[in-house]
Amino acid sequence: MSTVNQSLYEYLQNHTKEVTETWFKTLEEDDVDSVYSVKDADSIYKLMQQNSDYIKNLSRLFIAPASEVRQHILSWIGEIGSDHAHLQTPLNQMFREFVRTRDIFLSYIEKFVKESSVEITKEQHEEWNYQVVKTLDFTIQHFIKKIDTNTTVQLEAQKEMINELSSPVILLQNSSALLPLVGDIDTARAKSILENTLAQCAEKGVDHLYLDLSGVVIIDTMVANEIFQLISALSIIGVRTTLSGIRPEIAQTAVQLGLSFDQIRIKSTLAQALAEN
Repeated sequence: MSTVNQSLYEYLQNHTKEVTETWFKTLEEDDVDSVYSVKDADSIYKLMQQNSDYIKNLSRLFIAPASEVRQHILSWIGEIGSDHAHLQTPLNQMFREFVRTRDIFLSYIEKFVKESSVEITKEQHEEWNYQVVKTLDFTIQHFIKKIDTNTTVQLEAQKEMINELSSPVILLQNSSALLPLVGDIDTARAKSILENTLAQCAEKGVDHLYLDLSGVVIIDTMVANEIFQLISALSIIGVRTTLSGIRPEIAQTAVQLGLSFDQIRIKSTLAQALAEN
């Protein structure tokens, strides 16, 4: 490591706060859902601290191996990429701020070159800039990957929660309960319904479940099979099932699959099914 590289590193470390303040003061954001639109003191401090931490990691480029610097940056990405506020912010806005941070950081390298008492060649200056740009490219690539992964996990969790909420087992009387299914049911939702219904029936001590399909428009062969598996599984844990609201196309699908209705109580409407309760 050269003496001038050490001097550059120290210069950037000493100006980290100034770099971050420059970045924040020039920040313009109208999107109220963006992480960059924060107004309260704690959020502002957190945002500026995150930026400062990145500047410090970037400064290490000039005194440490690139592999070591990248490991520090990956750790930083792991934290920022899991931050709820960043997950709610559009990628184009975050990309914009990475570019602005890069430009401000490069401007401080240029200041160092101009203020240095040691003559710095154009080639050396360009090499420093190249290292910064290359590291920013690395950061953006892995940051977007991390955000994409965490967003997918978040969406799957939300979808699972929606599936749970859309298939509630409603207690009635005499240890009976109602499961009204509404909307489109794909294979993923059908499996979620099976798991949640079994768990809820066991937890609530249900011995008779009224399963109403009148709110379901379309069911494919895979989903029809899942529903019959649910009925079989309920039977195994001692829960009787009464089906209601079966549309002709659903009945046709079940027959085509060779699914038997012999052991299933069936009523045309939910009102008829509940009348026997």
